Amino acid sequence: MKTKQLGKSNLFASAIGLGCMGMSEYYGKCDETEAAGTLLRAVDLGINFFDTADMYGYGENEKLVGKILKPHRDKIIIATKFGFVRDLNNPQARIINGHPDYVKIACEASLARLGIDTIDLYYLHRVDAQVPIEETVGAMADLVHAGKVRYLGLSEASAQTIKRALKIHPITAIQSEYSLWHRDPEDEIIPLCEQLEIAMVPYSPLGRGFLTHTITNAEHLAADDFRKTLPRFTGANGEKNLALVNKLTKIATSKNCTSAQLALAWVLAKSPSITPIPGTRREKYLQENIAACEILLNPAEIAELDKLFAKSAVHGDRYSPQGMQLVNL
Repeated sequence: MKTKQLGKSNLFASAIGLGCMGMSEYYGKCDETEAAGTLLRAVDLGINFFDTADMYGYGENEKLVGKILKPHRDKIIIATKFGFVRDLNNPQARIINGHPDYVKIACEASLARLGIDTIDLYYLHRVDAQVPIEETVGAMADLVHAGKVRYLGLSEASAQTIKRALKIHPITAIQSEYSLWHRDPEDEIIPLCEQLEIAMVPYSPLGRGFLTHTITNAEHLAADDFRKTLPRFTGANGEKNLALVNKLTKIATSKNCTSAQLALAWVLAKSPSITPIPGTRREKYLQENIAACEILLNPAEIAELDKLFAKSAVHGDRYSPQGMQLVNL
């Protein structure tokens, strides 16, 4: 597994990381034994970059990652996030809290769940529109000075917010959704990351599984799978987007790879600043994703995929209206 320096930090991450969210929530029934096996297999295969957050499974995901990976702590990078505050009595509710006092509380709670002394990469999960980013990042910087956190990141932040944050403390990584069917980061975020030597860490590089061609009808997903609420997966939008994936699969077949591998290879080819974190809880897909690192696309192939998945070709928003209000702030 090749490694890549994350921004200007001393963190050298595997060419792709592992998003751990689905091991605890959101994509139907979870199996901790299966998830544990996948985490350990990832280490065996050379992945050293693991992404979690305090909101995944109401903290259970951090506990899982910390417990299973504890024997390998000295050779892995643990990234986690804060900012979402959830209500057990109302699972769909989302409150964003970027207040300086909450930053410290959230960090201590994550450290305890992970069972570690220092978080390698600590992200603000979503920008709090009610709190100046300077105040939130200032409190995050205090965590670095206290030795609780090594490096800082922002998730789903606008270019303007990133520039403001950088005046307070160095930002090592920007995490944003980026894939064939969500290319907005190409406008400002990726060029800014390249210019300022910040790592771009795409989450959902496989379109939450849609680009893998394993989802042909959202109605077949588990009742508690949150993708059933996403506009791109359902109704006429889902049918039109599936037609795009059918074409993606045809191209992949011609290259003797899967549609998932082709989609991931495209993300990897788009910028040297990129280190994607495809999520999976199954070893089969983990190994498939890793193999994508060996697929090299030439300029003509990249251009073909760019054209196929032009912004205008993809139907529906990536989140519900409420979720869309929380991104690119």
